[in-house]
Amino acid sequence: MRKTYDFSEGAKNPYAKRLKKQVTIRLEEGTIAYFKDLAEEVGIPYQTLINLYLRDCAATSRRLALEWKREN
Repeated sequence: MRKTYDFSEGAKNPYAKRLKKQVTIRLEEGTIAYFKDLAEEVGIPYQTLINLYLRDCAATSRRLALEWKREN
């Protein structure tokens, strides 16, 4: 191992824009259980599966149809 390294000619990481950011999100236990079961079936971590699902929703501009009912 060298004592010093020269990074003056180094290149920026071309994948830096695709790096993940850690966030805290509150999900219902049933939702987590659903994705854990599904992740076990397909053989990938459940957090990766949730990320893939959300990325697909964002890529296809999928919108949730919400309808609020007023109480009389």
